[in-house]
Amino acid sequence: MSRTSKKSAATARKARIEEIRRAEKARERRNRILTITVSTVIVAGLVGFGAYYLDRANDKDEQRQAAAKKPVKGEKSWNAKKLTQNHVTKSVSYPMNPPVGGDHHQAWMTCDGSVYTKAIPNENAVHSLEHGAVWITYNDKAADADVKTLADKVAKTPYTLMSPVKEQAGALMLSAWGKQLTVEKASDPRVQQFLTKYVQGAQTPEPGAACAGGIDAS
Repeated sequence: MSRTSKKSAATARKARIEEIRRAEKARERRNRILTITVSTVIVAGLVGFGAYYLDRANDKDEQRQAAAKKPVKGEKSWNAKKLTQNHVTKSVSYPMNPPVGGDHHQAWMTCDGSVYTKAIPNENAVHSLEHGAVWITYNDKAADADVKTLADKVAKTPYTLMSPVKEQAGALMLSAWGKQLTVEKASDPRVQQFLTKYVQGAQTPEPGAACAGGIDAS
């Protein structure tokens, strides 16, 4: 091969190498732009989700505050200062049924959205109320559809429990520490109002105490 041919070949090879490098740099720039664009979209999405979540949390807090200020029509109240909180090992004769407070067993009934199909001990349930739970109860007069609706609601709501109480006066009753409401239908809007107001509400003697890890019905 002549010197001129070798020079031409070297020049062509160099040009080809430069072309490959330019293509590689262009590809790297496109990848950087794509990465930055995707990252920006992800960050924007996370920021948007965070803002949405905070707005929802604020809305729920505002709803709780509004519910806390508004009385629940038809509810009964007992003086919380007169509801004793001693731990006992014997059965307690409560002045109301279901009970809304008073001396109770040292073990609480698991109340983390717990639905019991059989009667549970009053003394353990009262301890759950002390922790800020709402106890929904029903008797034989309650419609099956209403019982199912309330059971579904309880299962989705921490710091609640549900069980049958055959001897209670009302078909459907909701109890919190020092508070009680009787309703005829699960669709009664006061059910949600009662839950919103009293699940870990201001009436709770021991706010933040556990509802999980208690005893379960045998």
